[in-house]
Amino acid sequence: MPTALVTGSSSGFGRLTALALARAGHRVFASMRDPGGRNASVAAELRAIGVAEGLALEAIELDVTDEASIAAAVQDIEARAGGIDVVVNNAGLAAAGLLETFTADDAHRLFDVNVMGPLRVNRAVLPSMRARGAGLLVYLSSTDGREMMPFLALYCSSKFALEALAEGLAYEVGPLGIDSVIVQPGTFPTTSILKNLVAASAPERAAGYGAVAEMPGQVFAGLGELVSSGNAPDPILVANAIVDAVAMPPRTRPLRVVVDASGFDGTAQLNDAARIVQRALLAKFGLSSLGAPWLA
Repeated sequence: MPTALVTGSSSGFGRLTALALARAGHRVFASMRDPGGRNASVAAELRAIGVAEGLALEAIELDVTDEASIAAAVQDIEARAGGIDVVVNNAGLAAAGLLETFTADDAHRLFDVNVMGPLRVNRAVLPSMRARGAGLLVYLSSTDGREMMPFLALYCSSKFALEALAEGLAYEVGPLGIDSVIVQPGTFPTTSILKNLVAASAPERAAGYGAVAEMPGQVFAGLGELVSSGNAPDPILVANAIVDAVAMPPRTRPLRVVVDASGFDGTAQLNDAARIVQRALLAKFGLSSLGAPWLA
């Protein structure tokens, strides 16, 4: 039975993905902060679903900002399951508003979860994956990891960084048998743009922006109406896309998977353009084998 670790499983895409993978026959460790405290009810609910449906589903403690917490969780899983086959780097935060209103500390908090979190988790699981010559690293990015949405500069920059980290590592570990898949959801009801927001610590800076200062509120009011309407896309589409990627044979998986029901294909177009550039870049330096198969 393949073993999967999902970070940020207390809600949203993480919770849905943990359940979807367990229902697809995986042994799933749904990780979250403080499952014995503030997330106790969430952890208990996941365990209850697992028991009721006969799933191999466990809720465990893991804080992606704490290396000791990550190491303890990974060591525990590897000891009990014999290894980790799939890691879904899902835990994340968002920030919306004028960039000048966010301090360096605000940015650090966001990047600590969105970028450093996956870096820490990857470093914890890679030694075992390398030893076995197999594994899959999945990343929950966003269409905002390719597109630049005004007033999401801090959030977009963290997702741009995550995409660079994920793709860069893919070139290094792909030849060792370890695949990478970057999932790029559009706007869904669970999207963290509208939840788990990092608040700007210097909102008074917006006073100097005139009419521009009113625009973030207008933009996100519209997004809020979309995700709360009956026309909002079902977030299970994202979980299902991850399950589908996990089920694919090794070394056949795409590097990026767009899951966007809006009808706007800007991210797909940018992905296609980047693929052409990357293919030429690697060929120029004699590194084409590092990009197979997703640059073919």
